[in-house]
Amino acid sequence: MNKETEEKIGQLQSIEQGMQSFLMQKQQLQMQMMEIESALKEIGKNSEKAYKIIGNIMVSSEKEELKKELEEKKKRIELKIKSVENQEKQMKEKASSVQSEVMKGLKEKKE
Repeated sequence: MNKETEEKIGQLQSIEQGMQSFLMQKQQLQMQMMEIESALKEIGKNSEKAYKIIGNIMVSSEKEELKKELEEKKKRIELKIKSVENQEKQMKEKASSVQSEVMKGLKEKKE
């Protein structure tokens, strides 16, 4: 195996690690999204009072204000998820390209 092919294999391994990192970020964001959606459902119920946690304490909050905060947070998380997905897509394309180059290099060596 020539040096260029070895470098490309190393690059593929690096890309794989990056993709795993993106996957973990995406999962964390999706969990946050589920928590926010659950909180929004609870706020939507006919409860009179709403509370939010700030640090280690729970404080009373205006129901509509809390709902607005959660909706804004949900939008930010949706944008982050889209950003991670775009980065993930670009990394997959790069991995595919590098993998093709590696396969071509290995095929040429066999011939």
